[in-house]
Amino acid sequence: MTDDNPRPVVLIGYSGAVLAYLSTFLPGGSLIFVDEPDVLRKRQAHTASADSVTLRELIGYEYLRDGAADCFFHRYRDLDPAGVVPIAEYGVPFAARLAERYGVVGAGYGAALALRDKRLQRAITAAAGIPNPRSMPVTGPEQVREFLTGLGGPVVLKPANRQAAVGTKILREPGEVAAAWTECLDQDEGVMLPDRPLPVRMLVEQYISGQEFSVELLVHRGRRVFGAVTGKYLFPGPRPVEQGHLHPADIEPELSGRLLADTDRVLDALGMDCGFVHCEWMVHDGVPYFIECAGRMAGDGIIELVDMTWDYDVVGEYFRMMQGEPLGGPPPPAADRYAAAWTSLPPGVGEIESVDGLAAAREAPGVKSVFALEPGRRTHPLRSSGDRVTLATAAGATPAEALANAQRAVGLIEVKVRPAGADAPPVPD
Repeated sequence: MTDDNPRPVVLIGYSGAVLAYLSTFLPGGSLIFVDEPDVLRKRQAHTASADSVTLRELIGYEYLRDGAADCFFHRYRDLDPAGVVPIAEYGVPFAARLAERYGVVGAGYGAALALRDKRLQRAITAAAGIPNPRSMPVTGPEQVREFLTGLGGPVVLKPANRQAAVGTKILREPGEVAAAWTECLDQDEGVMLPDRPLPVRMLVEQYISGQEFSVELLVHRGRRVFGAVTGKYLFPGPRPVEQGHLHPADIEPELSGRLLADTDRVLDALGMDCGFVHCEWMVHDGVPYFIECAGRMAGDGIIELVDMTWDYDVVGEYFRMMQGEPLGGPPPPAADRYAAAWTSLPPGVGEIESVDGLAAAREAPGVKSVFALEPGRRTHPLRSSGDRVTLATAAGATPAEALANAQRAVGLIEVKVRPAGADAPPVPD
């Protein structure tokens, strides 16, 4: 597909994987990525994207500063984009405001601000009658200790304005709080954020045990176009980091329907207009409790799982919608197979010395994709999603088969680590 002078789609947050995927159906010279100059530099984005026919331009811009979208609009007033789409979690408000200024489809700036602030999400959804864990903003360990003691049970300490479980930990005893506070404030995301300091706002919340799910949902003018539920599997321990995903979730239709309907309620409460969300829930004693909602497509291979299991072009529909184009027909009533993503942790802390078994993993039954960090990357104890070292996606006729295929593929990858003491950056896409 070619076009001599297509109106560009502006993507907020650089992603090589997104560029490669969109290049399969968008015209040449139609994509512009906007990201922080430090991020583009650290991720070597200019070199990595140099051969792309679809890419028109990489624009380095400090979009995380207050008022950045309005300043960008005045600097690039003649850009005339067909659409503005958030790719990075941190780019959701910037994308929504920029869409308003250019007069194209978007989430709505008010909704986008709430989607980037877990404290606001709590307040708004609770006011709308959606079950939430108890929560309060905190500025020091003493407040965390008082909340835990008053609650009489475990709590979650987490930032209100970060992603990928960065700075998040489950605490069960008051004696854990002081060390955890220091530990959770260490939120260096390496190549994913600019070098300048960014403000940190912390929350302490009631820990809800149960089954964890996410809802992947496409919304157009406040109405659900597509929605499906993903099951989540966490690594054991106090860091609630996801080890794997199953799509669609292996649950009763009644629960799936309730999770979808409750996500509709969340988006109605936030006033979301158009976009894609990844909304997380914890089901305890049959009741879904709202955890948080991101105003962009899910990571961790989840969208690939959706693409593998549904006879529906959800990514294509999303980008058509965000360019103001008519949507196609409705999705089918159900997926026709299952797919799973599975990850692994490094065997130790240090520097990756070698990675073997990738070819065997790619040839394993049902496997769609395999990823592993390259030799030379550094590893940590588990702190966030960025500390995982492998990822495989695989399909299956049943939930058990899909999970087994993804787990088998990850098990075929052997990562050797040479002990070292330096910190590692998060996993890039």
